[in-house]
Amino acid sequence: MPELSQETEQGRPAQPPFGWVEVTGPSMVPTLYHGDQLLVRHGARVRPGDIVVLRHPLQQNLLVVKRAAERRDGGWWVLADNPFGATTDSEEFGVVPDELMVGRAVFRLRRMPEPDQRSPLAVARWVLSAARPLFADRSASRRLRAR
Repeated sequence: MPELSQETEQGRPAQPPFGWVEVTGPSMVPTLYHGDQLLVRHGARVRPGDIVVLRHPLQQNLLVVKRAAERRDGGWWVLADNPFGATTDSEEFGVVPDELMVGRAVFRLRRMPEPDQRSPLAVARWVLSAARPLFADRSASRRLRAR
């Protein structure tokens, strides 16, 4: 019989291995856009370049999507992909402790174009690009660390 996790023993249900989150805001453009859905693997091992979901260190009820740039003492340095957007990342709140890391994004689903923008060409483009796996982007990690 498998051992129960501490959360289950304390009366809280254990977290499922996968979950969906929605991207809001422009901080991860051009990689992710407002309205994209991400399949997140909870508790997955994080590597530099991964897109991660974390609890905001200053508002822990707020989930944030960022790129893990590098491992530092005390946690992860995370940055937005969009250097021109108004974003909050480790440049504002510092290193993110491991206990605030929710998981790693493994799959992206783009939202469907608005009804008034659903030309046959727009729908065809959406079908070809809507569902994609997300891989660690090592070049983005190096580029972001240089900022």
